[in-house]
Amino acid sequence: MHDHQLSPPLSMLSTDPAAEQGSSLEHQLRDHPERFRVLTGDRPTGSLHLGHYFGTLQNRVRLQNLGVESFVLIADYQVLTDRDVAKNLEPAVHGLVLDYLAVGIDPLCTTIFTHSAIAALNQLLLPFLSLVSVAELERNPTVKDEITHSKQSSVSGLMFTYPVHQAADILFCKANVVPVGKDQLPHLELTRTIARRFNTRYASEQRIFAEPAALLSAAPLLLGTDGGKMSKSRGNAVALADDADTTARLIRGAKTDSLRKISYDPEHRPEVSSLVLLAALCQGKDPHEVAEELGSSGSGALKSLVIDAVNEHLAPIRARRIELAKDPGYLRDVLRAGNERANDVAELTLEEVRKAMKTYY
Repeated sequence: MHDHQLSPPLSMLSTDPAAEQGSSLEHQLRDHPERFRVLTGDRPTGSLHLGHYFGTLQNRVRLQNLGVESFVLIADYQVLTDRDVAKNLEPAVHGLVLDYLAVGIDPLCTTIFTHSAIAALNQLLLPFLSLVSVAELERNPTVKDEITHSKQSSVSGLMFTYPVHQAADILFCKANVVPVGKDQLPHLELTRTIARRFNTRYASEQRIFAEPAALLSAAPLLLGTDGGKMSKSRGNAVALADDADTTARLIRGAKTDSLRKISYDPEHRPEVSSLVLLAALCQGKDPHEVAEELGSSGSGALKSLVIDAVNEHLAPIRARRIELAKDPGYLRDVLRAGNERANDVAELTLEEVRKAMKTYY
């Protein structure tokens, strides 16, 4: 593991997270991977699907293989943000570990850990909450959207404060790069604000926290089979764990349109274009090329192509997943080792925080 004190010169990190969409940060990651630490993660609410695979998982493996130290959080505490109880957590957590390992995340290079196992991380939530106002939490657009779509009749305090919890996730390991979509930028900006305010209030000389930069993801727009947002909970996504027959059934039932000519036009033909894009991603082609090859063969031929492309692309991943699932003890060992590593890092950070706040008695 790299040295815990990762604080590259701030000139390397933009003061505007959105500005990191360009190539500058990518070049720095390739040229000097040892200067960076990445934090990403998922909530264990169901199997990861093709949207996750092409949207985030491939990028995690890419960054890992560049030599960037990576932490992948299984956010089991955050399952409670929008539901009363966390059901089936253990199999869901193990399912995530299976998905991670199957796609190529290497536990010897990447730290895979769970919220609930890292006490020092969660303890950071308390001082961090003192650095933000209620008004700032109330106007966070992502929180407002989550509250609007919450399945609960009332919103828990955990839902209200989870952007600060996410700041603790990022800052406990001193991650200085966080891959995000544009909709997550407000969360990262709050993390940057908390880092800046903590340094100003308690650590103006030693600067405990660097302000993490956003690595904006150009995640492909893949729709669910019903034409809506691809989601674990809507049953409209092909999971990495699905077999070939289930994949075929789901894709055959995908929404298309009545035009026989296949084209790639996301604005005017979103459902057809999503299927074309999925085939292109699996085959490593340009979506316009895929559409041209299909010509006027109709949606049936399109779906058959997508089924074959997806099943062929996922076959080695699924084979690895099946093999890994035969050894649940190994999965527990991976998680145990990741939790121990994350705990060591979190304890060091908490010790620095306590000294800076003069609560180190």
